[in-house]
Amino acid sequence: MSTVKNYLSLVKFSHTIFAMPFALIGFVLGMAALKNDKITLQTNEIILRFFLVLVCMITARSAAMGFNRYLDRHFDQLNPRTAIREIPSGIIKAEKALGFVVLNALIFIIATYFINSICFYLSPVALFVILFYSYTKRFTYLCHLVLGVGLSLAPIGAYLAVTGTFDILPLLFSFAIIFWVSGFDIIYALQDAEFDASHSLYSMPSHWGGDKALKMARVFHFFSSVFLWTAYFLGDFHWLYLIGVILFNSMLVYQQSIVKPTDLSKVNLAFMTSNGIASIVFSIFVIAAIILNF
Repeated sequence: MSTVKNYLSLVKFSHTIFAMPFALIGFVLGMAALKNDKITLQTNEIILRFFLVLVCMITARSAAMGFNRYLDRHFDQLNPRTAIREIPSGIIKAEKALGFVVLNALIFIIATYFINSICFYLSPVALFVILFYSYTKRFTYLCHLVLGVGLSLAPIGAYLAVTGTFDILPLLFSFAIIFWVSGFDIIYALQDAEFDASHSLYSMPSHWGGDKALKMARVFHFFSSVFLWTAYFLGDFHWLYLIGVILFNSMLVYQQSIVKPTDLSKVNLAFMTSNGIASIVFSIFVIAAIILNF
């Protein structure tokens, strides 16, 4: 049991709360699209696809996080904030962490095979995107956007799992995630701005300084809001969607208000708590809005 707990800690399993609700939105959107096209799935097939989507979400994210911890292990050992992580502290050996990554990547690919052909063919692309992020901090301060792209695969991937086709609405949610995640990752990176700068690692805080980086985070969150509002007008959602997007935007404003370049004491509150609440609450209202429009 302690081994399982260590690996869950390695990949920060609780952070699955950020993208998982958007995957659920993509799945429900897909079900609505099938209904509009007069396509009916058997209950057991719906349950199976839903289970496979969950497996894909968990294994893809675990592979990405595990690889990030493996690749950054030497930097983590030097950084006082991250030296207690599982690999630098010796709780999990580096080679076992890499094996964990490979195992999750294989399970992910196998799961996509049982979903449909397009998900299977695109699975290497998805893995490349989410694993490539771990290298980006070594050469570009746009690494935050790459992380956003990785998590943005959740709604469109779930939609593809149900319908086998692309559509504008899940893509709009994906673009919203890109800028939402990029914004809060900038806030999180404020903690390591000095360390990153001194070790030639790239991030917006280390490149531009805290004040300019926070302004860019606000710009990204603004664009996230724009895509969510665009989805509302194009998707003809029930009015419950409005409540969800207003609450979501309120949480973005809140997290921006409690973090200052000179006061990082509330970064974790802004990063984990406010974003977790924003994602869950938004998804509840959006899924309800979709269901009521069935």
